[in-house]
Amino acid sequence: MRCHLRCRPDLRPGLKSAGGRRSSFRAASKFLIALTTPHKIEATKSAIRKGRKTIYEASFEHEGVFVKVDILNKGKKGWNIYEVKNSTKLDDVYIKDTALQYYVLKGAGIKLDRAYVVLLNKAYIKKGALEIKKLFISEDVTDRVLGQQKFVGEQIPKLKAMLAAKMPDIPLGKYCEKPYLCDFKGHCWKDLPEYSVISLRGKGIDKYKLYESGIVHLADVPAESLNKDQRLQLEAFLKKKKIIDKKAIREFISTLWYPLYFLDFETFESPIPIYDKARPTHKIPFQYSLHYIKRKGGKVYHSEYLARPGTDHRKELLKKLLAEIPEKACVLAYKKSVEKSALNLLAEQFPRFRSAIEKITDNLRDLMVPFQNRAFYHYKMKGAYSIKAVLPVIDPTLSYSELEIANGNMAMVEYARMNSSKDPAEIEEIRRSLIKYCTLDTLAMVRLLDKLQTMSK
Repeated sequence: MRCHLRCRPDLRPGLKSAGGRRSSFRAASKFLIALTTPHKIEATKSAIRKGRKTIYEASFEHEGVFVKVDILNKGKKGWNIYEVKNSTKLDDVYIKDTALQYYVLKGAGIKLDRAYVVLLNKAYIKKGALEIKKLFISEDVTDRVLGQQKFVGEQIPKLKAMLAAKMPDIPLGKYCEKPYLCDFKGHCWKDLPEYSVISLRGKGIDKYKLYESGIVHLADVPAESLNKDQRLQLEAFLKKKKIIDKKAIREFISTLWYPLYFLDFETFESPIPIYDKARPTHKIPFQYSLHYIKRKGGKVYHSEYLARPGTDHRKELLKKLLAEIPEKACVLAYKKSVEKSALNLLAEQFPRFRSAIEKITDNLRDLMVPFQNRAFYHYKMKGAYSIKAVLPVIDPTLSYSELEIANGNMAMVEYARMNSSKDPAEIEEIRRSLIKYCTLDTLAMVRLLDKLQTMSK
């Protein structure tokens, strides 16, 4: 569903000083509505007059609000709304989406019966041809939607008045990012200092309440109001220092052994499973990088795998990985839950390899632990402990910023582009970029462990 006036019941404020851009957006929206709305609404009316029982992206307008219903189906007692979501979980935001559609359609004179939210069935496993009726689950949300009608009716004039007025003076808040990322975040946050109160991490004090009270700079936050981790972040920033807990680092290193293998997967997720034995929620590994050291102080070796376009590569990837990692090797990942989940799913899809996979997962260790537990912390990490937050302060000679692919989401998008491309030169260029990115992930892990070992002495 789209609402081109932004008159959504779940609309978040957070636009503190985006005046010029806001005006441009409003003008562009009106221009877009003028071009598309009459045509789409008339096409929907025409389909209804012709007796169509099912209409996709059925378009309606009421009280200046334009909506498109994903699927509108005519039943015995009236029309039924189907709001289709790329999710396996019914979220309250989806109820509000559907409630707005219901309000507009009813106001436009459409006789309605039921309202549904269509979700992916996480229990569905693909076996041969797709079984559409099993892939999706329709949740009847009519009662909850009807319970929202008064709220929707009250919100629409308020939101229209807000759009027509000057910029509201509303502080930054959680609504800038949830339930959706605000289009204006980049503008409204641009004047925040690099080390602001918003850079506080963790579940301690509410940083947005501090900001609303007038505390903007991290240096102005009262230390006594913070929990342990947030206080450590503040103190490290104030003293511009790094924290090294040698004992904790040594304890972590003592859990590792050789041969030592550094593993990183890149995965993709398809709402509609494309391979047999896969579910809608499965994250399929399509690439891995493997750096390894056979003995302490020994040479660092490297191996890799990247799926060929247009193939069901899962078994090939798995067999190559199992052949490369010795049965009793220590396997190190960064945030190991990602690698463990991918391996467990492969074990589910290929049960004959389950025993070999379980030996890897049993020997899997997490390099994120000493950074997450603050055995090492540098104020420039800004409370974070992802590999991209840690690497620049541990080893500035390695950088993701110079790569064409700089994160996992980009890798997933580029892998999809590689699969759809017919140009051999483009495919090869994407392959090189993917290999460079994934290789850096495990090389970074090698460097991080090496630095930790040096610190522990």
